[in-house]
Amino acid sequence: MADSARASKLAQRIKVVVAEGLRSRVKDPRVEGITVTDARVTNDLQHATIYYTVFGDDTAKSEAAIGLERAKGVLRAEVGKNITVRLTPTLEFIADVIPENASNLEALLRVAKDRDAKLAELSANAEFAGDADPYKKDEEDAEEA
Repeated sequence: MADSARASKLAQRIKVVVAEGLRSRVKDPRVEGITVTDARVTNDLQHATIYYTVFGDDTAKSEAAIGLERAKGVLRAEVGKNITVRLTPTLEFIADVIPENASNLEALLRVAKDRDAKLAELSANAEFAGDADPYKKDEEDAEEA
């Protein structure tokens, strides 16, 4: 069993090899807009999961997934040639949802910022409903205590 440090180094190498293979070896136009974002390898170095993003609509994303499935053999051969392990790991491609999650998070942060600005605007002209310090005691009350 390999250690996790070796697996992470191998994952980074596989990420680079797959990205280069997509650019130079695969001639399918469906995979031209793909960006490899991350790769992970199991600790036994038998399976590699490659995360990718595609800019475009849902049709472009589904076409890219089909293109990657068709190019899986070529890319695995490239990985086998360019890494130094006894067995070439199997490749699995998963669409990365981090950019979509990040854009949703940015939209939520924008809404929160707008609400904070409105609240600051309202509180700038606000006045106390009663005294400024409702716990302040009169001098007479202080003498009685």
